[in-house]
Order: sequence, then C-alpha cells, then structure tokens
Amino acid sequence: MGKETNGVPARTSDDEVIKKQEIHEAQANMWKFVFGFTEMAVIKCAIELGIADFLEENNNNEEVISLNQLSNALGCCSSSLYRILRFLINRGIFKETSTKNGEIGYVQTPLSRLLIKEGGNSMAAFLLFESSPVMLAPWHNLTARISSKDNGRPAFDAAHGKDVWKYVEADPGHSNLLNSAMACDARVAVSAIINDCPEIFKGANTMVDVGGGDGTTVRLLIESFPWINGINYDLPHVASVAPHANGVVHVGGDMFNYVPKADVAFLMWVLHDWGDEECIQILTKCREAIPKDKGKVIILEAIIGEKEENIIRGSNNEKLKDVGLMLDMVMMAHTSNGKERTSKEWAYVLNAAGFSRHTISHINAVQSVIQAYPS
Repeated sequence: MGKETNGVPARTSDDEVIKKQEIHEAQANMWKFVFGFTEMAVIKCAIELGIADFLEENNNNEEVISLNQLSNALGCCSSSLYRILRFLINRGIFKETSTKNGEIGYVQTPLSRLLIKEGGNSMAAFLLFESSPVMLAPWHNLTARISSKDNGRPAFDAAHGKDVWKYVEADPGHSNLLNSAMACDARVAVSAIINDCPEIFKGANTMVDVGGGDGTTVRLLIESFPWINGINYDLPHVASVAPHANGVVHVGGDMFNYVPKADVAFLMWVLHDWGDEECIQILTKCREAIPKDKGKVIILEAIIGEKEENIIRGSNNEKLKDVGLMLDMVMMAHTSNGKERTSKEWAYVLNAAGFSRHTISHINAVQSVIQAYPS
C-alpha cells in the first residue's frame, strides 16, 4: 500500500511491486550463495555415514526404515541425524514417510541412489574427491591468480606447492580418490555413448584410452563392443596399479611424448585439463598413433555454448547446461592452463594438430562426443 493522498491510501504501482519482488528474490538467492558450501558438506556427511547404502540394503519390498533403526545401525545421534535428513529431504535427497507403527521413517529417491558408494550410477566418489581438503584449498587462491595480469601462479600450486599431477603422483591416497571419481563419471558417460551413438566404434579393432585412469572406461566400452582390443594408457604410477580387465592391456607412459598405436585414440575429460598448446601436442601424438586412412580420435568433453547456443551443446538435459560453466571454474582453480572450450575453440586446437575434419555428436551427458579425422 502506498502513501495517502487526501486521506486515501494510494495504490502501489505494478513497477514498485515487481521491484520489491526482485529485491526479495535477490536476497533469497544471495543467502543461498553465502551458504552454498553447506550442500556439499552435508551430502559428503551422508555419503560417509552410509545413509543411502543402508537404506538400499534394507528397503526390501519398499519397507520404510525408521529413524531409530537408521541411527542405531549407523551409530549416530538420533536428533542430529534427523536434522541432517531434514536438510537433505528438502532438496529431494531421501524421502520422509511413516512406518507401519507410525514412526518417522525414510526411503530412497532417484537422487539419493546416486550417493550409494558402489552403485552403478553413483556419483559419491566424485563428490568425495571434489570436497576433499586438497581440492577445496585452491579455491581460496582464485582471486590472487585472476588479479595478476599474467594470470598469476596457479591456484592449486599456491595452495600445495606443486601442480595437481605432481601432487597426485606423490600421494597414493589422493590418486585413488581421483581415479575413483573419474571411474564413477565414466560409468555415466559410457552408458550414454552406448545408448546414443554406438556406431562411432564401428570398424575399430583396437582402441587406446589416453589418460584412462584405472581402466574403467575402456573396460566398459569393450564389454559392449567385445571385438575391440583395448589399451588403457596413463602415467606409470597409475597404470601399474590398475585392476585386471579382460581384453584390456594397461600401459604406462607420457602422452606428451608417445601414444600407443591403435585404430582409435579415445580421450575423456583429459584435454580440458590443459592449455591450447598442450592440447595440440597431445592431439598430435594421437594423430601419429592412428592409421591415416581409417583412424580417428574420439573426444568426450563439455562444450561451452556461444551466446546464441545452449551452455552445453549436445546435452539432452537442459538442467545440465550450467555444469559446463562450473567445470570451467574448476579448471581455473585446479589446473595451470585448463579450460572448457567452445566449438570454435575445439576447431582451432584440432586443426592445429592436423585434423582437417571433425563432427560433434549429442549424447545425454555433460560431455559431447567429438570425432576428429586426420588430414
């Protein structure tokens, strides 16, 4: 209600109403930003407690697990656990209902099932990796890096005295976290490839997964395309401890110097860790490893959209479109020169590495599929 005019209250204009709504919305969003870290922290707590794992194991025949059952099984304070669950339920993680006895009880949701540590589509390992003290520390150095005209000292180096790759090589525990995180993403991305564009492996007899970590990606691909002989190629300290998989050979080496010969060189979430010159060097080694007539390089990466495009080209899920921009910030915090690229930026590095033609396939994942063919 506005000011009085001759004793009659003046109506609030539509513009004033809209302005007040915008202010309230801005304040609400700002509070979310201020406490944005709490979501990661509480979800990490839920994973470490094993809430989703216990519910999955004991929700037989849709049986509801009571708060007392859950707190006793996990060895938790009942009142604290209730508050944790209340927070998560408000975000669609777990669902509160009643047991047959009328007690407070809980069941899984599609979102909470992603927190099962050993689940097929689990993202638990990825969250545990990104929420580790090692990966969180560089964010405090982001401003210092950007404030320098020459892009400053990389944020990860400033936090830990070495880059992420040297840190991982020196710390087996953190290396395991990284490999587990990449493996959990591989399960999601490979499933999307198999469902959306299986034809990209037609005619390939051999494939080298460059920077393949523990070999999860190549193993999953060969299970679906068993005529392919797979090579999992990564740094020696990674390849030497990769688990055995039928049809897969683990090879240690440096992708900047050499890539094993194969019909297809496959790279998933590798090139975004590096600057353009390093990408060109890696891609050149990949081009040298494949046959000139029938070989190709398959790249899985997020593609940042231009102004008129979606943020991620190729995603069938509109809700994923902001992930590419978040990943770009992650690259800025965790790598020296890494970045997410637009389609034009991908064209530049591919052309510079000797690939005259490439295509982009759209799959239902954060990443899109780039197929590059040698000149």
